[in-house]
Amino acid sequence: MAVTIDRTTSSRRTPPPAARLSLRPAPGGLDGMWWPRSRALTRELLALTAALGDLWGRITGVTVHPAYWPVLPHWVSDAGRTVRVDWSTDEQDPHRLTLSSAAGRRDVLVIPPETGADAAARLMAGDGVDVPAQEQAADRIDARNTDAQNGEEAWEADGGAGRPSSVPRPIGSAGPSTAGRRR
Repeated sequence: MAVTIDRTTSSRRTPPPAARLSLRPAPGGLDGMWWPRSRALTRELLALTAALGDLWGRITGVTVHPAYWPVLPHWVSDAGRTVRVDWSTDEQDPHRLTLSSAAGRRDVLVIPPETGADAAARLMAGDGVDVPAQEQAADRIDARNTDAQNGEEAWEADGGAGRPSSVPRPIGSAGPSTAGRRR
């Protein structure tokens, strides 16, 4: 089992970059769209809650679906702000993030961080794309990234071994090994 350690609590860290947000209401009850830079929820939520706190009031809670976040903290804190982090597989859509504040609850569509800049800009602009299509696009991006990640995990599980054709041959060998072949 792999363990991920997120060391964002260091006192020497740099402030997180500004959140990439589009706060245009969209069909399906969305209040905006968010394009995080990584799957490190602890780090990403700090920038998001800081940006939204000025607009929507102090964010006190976030609910996510655990499918795309490898580490789920119970809370995140920075500069005196503490935000409770909850998760749900029953009520929460995998591509949405629900933010809670004194003013109520708001939902944002999460654009996968692996999305290219052009595709993310189109999704964030809306460009006449409805919410189900946006979520399907996010699903396709996640599927491509999962395939790539599975390939990398297989590579690591095999000790980084290459394909048999790429195994170096001993010096003086002219071709593939003929050991075990009958002539």
